[in-house]
Amino acid sequence: MADFTFWFIALLTVASAMMVVMSKSLLYSAYSLLVTFLGVTALYVFLWADFLAVVQVVVYVGGILVLIIFGIMLTNKISSVNISHTSVQKRMGAVVVLGFIGVLGFMIYNTPWIQLANSEPADTTRSIGNLLMIDYLLPFEAASFLLLGALIGATTLSRKDD
Repeated sequence: MADFTFWFIALLTVASAMMVVMSKSLLYSAYSLLVTFLGVTALYVFLWADFLAVVQVVVYVGGILVLIIFGIMLTNKISSVNISHTSVQKRMGAVVVLGFIGVLGFMIYNTPWIQLANSEPADTTRSIGNLLMIDYLLPFEAASFLLLGALIGATTLSRKDD
């Protein structure tokens, strides 16, 4: 049953990623991106990467995707700007995608996969938390100040001058 669930989630993730690229509507592309992000989250859960799964939901679904959807909805009423959503160079893109699939298939076939016994995975969240709050506290806080500065700058630029 776990194999069926994994393959279902993997196929759903790939299909929704295809819908992101192929959809003519930006809003439908954003909704398909939501399903893609949730599918990647489920794949992280299958890999026992609990911290990455939570970060995927919080950062990508909770932050970036909501920002994209708000941007689409707020700019939907603009009629003076013509936005073209046509794809160019589809053949070149198909060649690049097939090349990536070939390289990934080669790597999957030639990788010596290690099969672990049925044991519980290691606790990853505790070790990542210790690294972030003890060893890498200064870069973590520097990144937070950088993001705070970007937020203040975006607020200043988007404010109307009276």
